[in-house]
Amino acid sequence: MSFREINSKMVEATVLPGQRLFSQRGAMLAYNGDVSFTPSLQGGQGGLMSMLGRRVAGEATPLMTVEGSGTVFFGHGGHHVHVIHLSGDTLYVEADRLLAFEGTLRQGTMFMGSQGGVMGLVRGQVTGQGLFTTTLQGQGAVAVMAHGGVFEIPITPQRPVHVDPQAYVAHHGEVRNKLSSALGWRDMVGRGSGEAFQLELSGSGTVYVQASEEKL
Repeated sequence: MSFREINSKMVEATVLPGQRLFSQRGAMLAYNGDVSFTPSLQGGQGGLMSMLGRRVAGEATPLMTVEGSGTVFFGHGGHHVHVIHLSGDTLYVEADRLLAFEGTLRQGTMFMGSQGGVMGLVRGQVTGQGLFTTTLQGQGAVAVMAHGGVFEIPITPQRPVHVDPQAYVAHHGEVRNKLSSALGWRDMVGRGSGEAFQLELSGSGTVYVQASEEKL
């Protein structure tokens, strides 16, 4: 089972017997075949406990389970869609950016403070992402949503990447992230762009950035 991008705002997924995928509720645009859609409290292989932290914080996005045999077309809100393929590593992404993902992936949550300590919490508040972020781990594909399309930037030990927090979509790999200040003399005199903070990602992996600073 995999996703195929139909255009910049729609993906097609082939559903096979004995397999399943998960999608954001309301994201199904059309389908053919014998396919069922049921509300899901779990999402992926993480089980109910993997969602507990997000639900306590009120940050979970409702999902539905898709099973059967057929083809399903997904899209939501006219947002641009980007497909990411995982090969055993972990993707860090906000729940509201998840359009759909394969059931072979294990879903979990990560407390923002665990990456960057206190600054991890500050990052969550500055970006509007809250105190938790979603993790997807294993072999499979993920379709994420963004404004204005998504571009990939490689992260290497010799070349860390700085990203506007509002443009950040997701990242995977052995990556460390922290919030750094970009305050300069222009900000001090009121002539800055307002981008006083940046996400600094270092290590080895990939970061996905949207071509917009607009939130979903």
